[in-house]
Amino acid sequence: MTDAAKTRSVIGRSEPKLNRKLQVSPLSEPAVRQPIRGGWRRLYGGFHDLGVSVEWHDFELSNSSEWSRSFHPDSLELCLNLAGEGGIGCASRSIEFAPLTSGFYVCNGNELRAWRRLGVRHRFLTVGFSARFLRDHLSHCDGALHPLVEGFLLRDACPAALGEIHRLTTEQERWIAQLPYPPTVQAARRIWYLSKVLQLMADYFFTRPGEDELFCDRQKRLARERVDRVVAILRQRLAEPPGLEELGREVGCSPFHLSRTFSREMGATIPQYLRELRIERAAELLRSGKYNVTEAALEVGYSSLSHFSQAFCQTMGCCPALYPLKAPAGPAAVEKSPRLVAGK
Repeated sequence: MTDAAKTRSVIGRSEPKLNRKLQVSPLSEPAVRQPIRGGWRRLYGGFHDLGVSVEWHDFELSNSSEWSRSFHPDSLELCLNLAGEGGIGCASRSIEFAPLTSGFYVCNGNELRAWRRLGVRHRFLTVGFSARFLRDHLSHCDGALHPLVEGFLLRDACPAALGEIHRLTTEQERWIAQLPYPPTVQAARRIWYLSKVLQLMADYFFTRPGEDELFCDRQKRLARERVDRVVAILRQRLAEPPGLEELGREVGCSPFHLSRTFSREMGATIPQYLRELRIERAAELLRSGKYNVTEAALEVGYSSLSHFSQAFCQTMGCCPALYPLKAPAGPAAVEKSPRLVAGK
């Protein structure tokens, strides 16, 4: 299956096809975000004033929307996707944003096309960077930058381009969920937000390809790739997940090493993370209103309703029969289950 076909299957049948030639007129951010009823908030900066803008999105779409019209023109944008699914297409290539993934892309004119899936809750953070802001902070890093970032800095008018998709680390999930509720006094928030922006730049905008990659960096990359593969397999096979030995064969390492690597990277064992994925999916089904508790439990692989109710209550803070009417809200709920920010 091609990248474009995969993206169409992720973002739903109601969205336009990625390979269709669209004539889209630019709209201002307020016009594009009217349908999401207050689900957008700028947390820090201003793209035209400071050259960087950190923006929080939390909404559910009921109508199809060409999301790319909200992108800042001539910018490099980083998206950190906590919940919901979407896709971005450019020429013959596309990338998919599943829950708990991230990636960046260069925005130029109407060359990018982007959509968000209808009928689900979307929670994500975007950071828009101007070339001026990145030059001020990265001009001394020549030769160590990701090729897409380096091209954006060197050209006055860089064409639209797509980077790679990465899984959010447990640490990133935790502090991204804090961003709408900064754990600092008002006077220090500007410095706190700037530190997070710089941390994101350090995490995403550098690369050591090929022979220049250090041994320790290669080991870390391989560990992340194996964990990413395990997470993808578990998401695809929630109802009938493979055992540890089969997972080890799939990712190319021993079950013992995989178990240790997964726990270190994710802060949870594979069975614990599988339970969270199941409950996350069950919560999404219950929010849709199309499944009752028994149907949601069976859909995610629970044959015992009592075991499902116990796991759901421990993870979400309320029993499934009351969800989402009595679901916890606010930063306290995020802290209670930091890995489940995508399924709140």
